[in-house]
Amino acid sequence: MTATAPVFVVDDDPSVREAVESLVRSAGWKVQTFASAQEFLAAPRTNVPSCLVLDVQLPGLSGLDLQQELAKADEKIAIIFLTGHGDIPTSVRAMKAGAHEFLTKPLVDEDLVKAIEQALARSSNRGWPAARSAAPEGVSDIGRLAGAAVPAIGESPEWRGVLKRAMQVAATETTVSLEGESGTGKEVIARLIHRASARRGGPFVAINCAALPEQLLESELFGYERGAFTGAQQSKPGQIEMASGGVLFLDEVSEMLPAAQAKLLRVLQEREFLRLGGTRLIKANVRVIAATNRDLRDAVERGAFREDLYYRLQVFDIRIPPLRDRPSDIPLFIDAFLQEIGRAMSGRPLGVTHEARALLLAHPWPGNVRELRNVLERAAILCEGGFIAPCHLSLNTAPKRPALSLNDLGAAERQAIERVLRETDGNKAKAARRLGLTRTQLYVRLRKYDLDHGAVS
Repeated sequence: MTATAPVFVVDDDPSVREAVESLVRSAGWKVQTFASAQEFLAAPRTNVPSCLVLDVQLPGLSGLDLQQELAKADEKIAIIFLTGHGDIPTSVRAMKAGAHEFLTKPLVDEDLVKAIEQALARSSNRGWPAARSAAPEGVSDIGRLAGAAVPAIGESPEWRGVLKRAMQVAATETTVSLEGESGTGKEVIARLIHRASARRGGPFVAINCAALPEQLLESELFGYERGAFTGAQQSKPGQIEMASGGVLFLDEVSEMLPAAQAKLLRVLQEREFLRLGGTRLIKANVRVIAATNRDLRDAVERGAFREDLYYRLQVFDIRIPPLRDRPSDIPLFIDAFLQEIGRAMSGRPLGVTHEARALLLAHPWPGNVRELRNVLERAAILCEGGFIAPCHLSLNTAPKRPALSLNDLGAAERQAIERVLRETDGNKAKAARRLGLTRTQLYVRLRKYDLDHGAVS
């Protein structure tokens, strides 16, 4: 069995199957569901599951019968039994036969998550690999290339367009300009291009042009010779030399002052430069990727940015959309960050209530992906029991904002559902997946908000 074997769920009730599937996914595990024991046994698979959530009362072959069949085949699977009856003899029989846990319906989410965690730990102790996903759903093979703190997550058409352009230019030596608001993931795309290029074996050197004063920026970029200025007691190579054979990422390039702009232009045109105080030309074997959260064309028109440098940087431009323009990716980020933050803080996955998720989906995210992660990290610190609720979220977009009432929560949830239904052309199954709900849970909310009109089942 591989390290990415999923949690398997066998239950003949579709609503229970979907609810458990949604919960397991939101907790950060892979999951596969079956409607009967026969379907489970007949399904082609090369690996056994690392944990099995199994209904006792199944049509045909019961859950207890399936447990015996697995035992005969010597398939060592941690089993969590579910039952709507909760009768003591059945639970005793199941536990004696080796069941890990026995839970009664209706399920308490926290109890099931805890039981699965314990089952996986038990499997790990016995040498059975755990089923935690190698990467959150929505992180493509392309996305994994980024290797940055903020993963290249997304399935929206807008994000796929960004990835497509990044892959098109990665195979070239062309200078790239990345434009987008702060927190949208410009460095993520820059690293992705680097990792997918022929320069992937070389260094990736990033410098924030807005964080350094002009004199220091020039010395950092181009290096300096001994005696070039007061305090320069020995020669020092700059970031361009340090990035030789790889990529130089210039973040917030619009903040670069005129003198440094002129020297950068020479690097792009002639592929050579001088250290500060130097007389020897040094070859610049780097690929430049520049990023800005401002309109460079506007800066040129204001005389704040050189027009010739603008055209050198704009050979191939990629515009990174803000998170509010790719709302279908927000649930993917939520699940990925909950998994990452939970693992870092407590070693266990975090959950989020449907009310809190609705608020997260409705928020405009002026700080984009970075803001979303920060909000979830703060909420993870405040929450108890591993589930983030609305009271744990800090979503203020103004200095002062009244506390959210239940009516506010309902309005936010309704808006989120309406938006996702529009984006999915009324397809309830797709909408439920994007919202992190089961279809049954979505139906309840559609009736609650009188939205069940013209949607596709």
